[in-house]
Amino acid sequence: MKTSNLKTILALFLIVTALGYGQNETNIEKEAVINVMKTYKDALQNLSTEGTFDLFTEESEVFESGGVEGTYAHYIEHHLGPELGHFEKFEFSDYEIDAKLDVPYAFTTETYVYTIVIKPDDKGNSRTIKKKGVATSILKKIDSQWKITKMHSSSRNVK
Repeated sequence: MKTSNLKTILALFLIVTALGYGQNETNIEKEAVINVMKTYKDALQNLSTEGTFDLFTEESEVFESGGVEGTYAHYIEHHLGPELGHFEKFEFSDYEIDAKLDVPYAFTTETYVYTIVIKPDDKGNSRTIKKKGVATSILKKIDSQWKITKMHSSSRNVK
């Protein structure tokens, strides 16, 4: 009888320990995914693309406000890269992120308000754009690194 109870307690302990370990691993992976997305956001706020190419897969796809931008490299070369040169400021506020894991994939949803201040033109006129945005991304774990494979963002005017 005592042996049976001891075996039951030991089995329950092992199950609880295994579940806790798995949850800890999940939390570590989730934080790694969130860190990739925040690293990208921080680069934009610094008006830079330095180091961001490592966050994306080579065959990544970027979609923005109804447009197909192509790979991340194409997006930087033909869209975002040139735009950043015209910005005086690119700031995110009210930023929230949620990540769900289904290894080797992760799925994120970000919500935020972004404010862009355009550098003054030759007449000294500056313009400020403020929009509410949402972005969804799919990341894949490749060689122990989380990389963005698809990113879709859209925005609308702040009310």
